[in-house]
Amino acid sequence: MRGSVVRALIRPLALAATMTVIPLMGAAPAAADSVVVGGFPIKISQAPWTVALSSRDRFGGTRAGQFCGGVAISRTAVLTAAHCMAEEVLGAPPDLVDDLKVITGRTDLLADEGDEVAVRDVQVNPGYDSATNSGDFAVLTLAGELPQSAVVTMAGAGDPAYAPGTEATVSGWGDITGGGAYARRLRAARLHVLSDDLCSRAYPGGPDGTYQADTMLCAGEATGGPDACQGDSGGPLVAGGRLIGLVSWGSGCGRPGSPGVYTRVSEVVRALRPGAEGPGRPYSRS
Repeated sequence: MRGSVVRALIRPLALAATMTVIPLMGAAPAAADSVVVGGFPIKISQAPWTVALSSRDRFGGTRAGQFCGGVAISRTAVLTAAHCMAEEVLGAPPDLVDDLKVITGRTDLLADEGDEVAVRDVQVNPGYDSATNSGDFAVLTLAGELPQSAVVTMAGAGDPAYAPGTEATVSGWGDITGGGAYARRLRAARLHVLSDDLCSRAYPGGPDGTYQADTMLCAGEATGGPDACQGDSGGPLVAGGRLIGLVSWGSGCGRPGSPGVYTRVSEVVRALRPGAEGPGRPYSRS
C-alpha cells in the first residue's frame, strides 16, 4: 500500500536524523507534517490516560526512550497498537526488551513527574493482520498500578461517540516536522469522526490502503489539517470522555482526502468480553 504508513518508529531516537517509519506491505513512507497537525500543547492532567511506551535500550535516552503511545484502560492494563509490539519496531520480541515500560503522569518526557511502570506481559490481538492493519491492538499488563484517575472508559458498540461529526481529541508525543523533530511535551489536536462512507472512498484499496469499517474508524477533516502522525501510534482518540480509537495508520499526515485511521475500540471491547476470544500471543515476564 504505497503511501500508507503505520505510525510508529523503527529506529532508535538517538538516530533521529535517519529515522524511518514502518510501511504497510513494503510501502515507501509518506512525508509527515506534524505530531498532531494543527495541534497544541497540553498538560498530562488534561488527558491523564495518555501514556508513552518507552525502551531506552532500544530507542536511546534523548526522549526517555519513547517510541509509541498508549492508553490506560484499567489500573494495571494499557492498550496500544499491535504494530508497536512488532519485532520490526522493537528489534526483538517484546519479552526480550528488558526495559519495556509505560511512562504515566508526565507532560514532558524528560521531567521527573509521574512514574515509569514496567510491563509484565504483552498480549497481541490474535486477529491482527499486519498486511491490512486490521485489529491493530495489544494489551500490556503492568507490574504496578496506575491511579484510578488515569483510567479512561472504552466506548462499546452503539455508543454515540462514534457518530460522524462528533468532536474528538487525539494526543501524543510524535514527530513535529516529519524530519525527526519529535515532541518532548505532550500535544493534542481536535478533529471530527468521519463517516465510514467517506473513509471507504478515501481508502478503497490499492496504493493508499483499504478501510475496513468493522475494525477501523477514521477521523480528521475532509479538507486536511488536524491529524496524528508518526510516533503517535497506539495513542488515544477520545470523544465525550470515552475512548473510541487508537492511532493506527494513514496516508501521510493531515492531507486533504486522506484522514487518519484508528483501531475501532468497540472491537477491542468485544474481544475483551468474558468468554470472547481475547488477545493472544502472550509475552510473559513473570
